[in-house]
Amino acid sequence: MSSEASARTSTAGALLLCRADPDAVGSVAPLLRERMLLAPAGRGWTVLVPEGRPWQQGGEPVDRVLTGWATALAVGSSWPVLALWWDTDRSGYTLAAGFRRTVGYEWLTSGTPVGEDEAMRTFAARLGLDPVLDMQSLDALTRPDVGSDARARMRGLLAVLTRTGLGLPPGLDPGAPADRLREAARAHQDARPVEWTGWRDAARAEFDVVESGPLGPWMRGPRARKLAAAQVAAALPLAAWAVRRRSGGWATAAGILLAQGALGLAYDRMRAHD
Repeated sequence: MSSEASARTSTAGALLLCRADPDAVGSVAPLLRERMLLAPAGRGWTVLVPEGRPWQQGGEPVDRVLTGWATALAVGSSWPVLALWWDTDRSGYTLAAGFRRTVGYEWLTSGTPVGEDEAMRTFAARLGLDPVLDMQSLDALTRPDVGSDARARMRGLLAVLTRTGLGLPPGLDPGAPADRLREAARAHQDARPVEWTGWRDAARAEFDVVESGPLGPWMRGPRARKLAAAQVAAALPLAAWAVRRRSGGWATAAGILLAQGALGLAYDRMRAHD
């Protein structure tokens, strides 16, 4: 890795914001198989703080890693996932919601917008934001402003989301070093680690999440089999694409899709014999 790339990854950081309560997120997050800290982040929101920095070891940009993580969490749940990321050169976000195409926006470190205005409109629509008042605030983030750097832009984005109940714990500031983010998360009294405990517990957790959510009626029967088959069918080309691009994040998303589909088919067969 070049000295320039090393400097970029050493200053990179990230947060995952899930629009769900901690118990729901805690049931799905272990499927990422990454060490993270989980904490409440206001009313109806949960934050995940990575304890490791895979973008340093694998040489993959932080935005690509976070996009893969957000997608993997979103396809396995009924709630959207917002990834915030930054490095030496830029900052931005990626929003994942179900099987929809991810949407994102970014700013250079100076605060110069380099995204598309349509991305902000899609962002607002998928999170159910006010199409007038909230969009006015979001539009301001897409216009040149010599007094706002990338961190200020990210704070402006979070200020809009406070109207939906988001409230990040103290110290979890966009642009802060990864070590400081971890320490701030550990200081939260309700924070807890996210740990991988094996496929058996992961399967049990996944079934608990789905059965308690709107997909409960799809857990068994013809519709459940169609859903599981669709997940397997979607995972295979995604895995092939991830291998060609050498993308660890998308490979994780493909693995989770494949696991969910296979487990769904197995669960339907098991219940059929009960």
